Amino acid sequence: MLDLPTDLPADLAPFAWLIGVWEGTGVIDYPVGDDRLQGEFTHRVSFSHDGGPFLNYSATATFTGDDQAVSIPLVAETGFWRLSRPATDADPGPALLPPLGEPVTRGVDDVEELRAASGGFPIEVSIAHADGTLELYLGEIAGPRIDIASDAIVRGAGAKEYGAATRMYGLVDNHLLWAWDIAALGTPMRAHASARLAKV
Repeated sequence: MLDLPTDLPADLAPFAWLIGVWEGTGVIDYPVGDDRLQGEFTHRVSFSHDGGPFLNYSATATFTGDDQAVSIPLVAETGFWRLSRPATDADPGPALLPPLGEPVTRGVDDVEELRAASGGFPIEVSIAHADGTLELYLGEIAGPRIDIASDAIVRGAGAKEYGAATRMYGLVDNHLLWAWDIAALGTPMRAHASARLAKV
């Protein structure tokens, strides 16, 4: 049974089931040229909030291959998840600029206005990777399911080729299941990794 937080800002209500730390294992299977990169990994994901209208996100993974004695740290991620809504004068930014208008407390009715015709809520996810890659995903959260697709990927001059991605998350039997498809290293978009995580 999941315990849902009750002290969330209204904008985070659709994300309530995600909040917490999740750990588990997954598998990688991705062809690169004549090679096939595959094996198992351990994964830890954290979703938290500090009172703002967004979730803080961080994730780390360690590749174990087919041999549990092998341990190779994979790229770590950090970022933010939020409902997609136009910024107003009551919002701070850009950069360190304070709000131009009076603070506004958003409520359930304000969030409900963002609901799409599909029944879900549009979301934006920004993720920075430790290897210098930045991703902006757009998508939707509909109950215990999230579907996002890359809108932009920015890479440093030394980063490996990475063109596009989609991610799917779902809550199944109190476990966080996810799948990540990528187009990278000359391989077109295809499944690359998936995992099953339990809340700790």
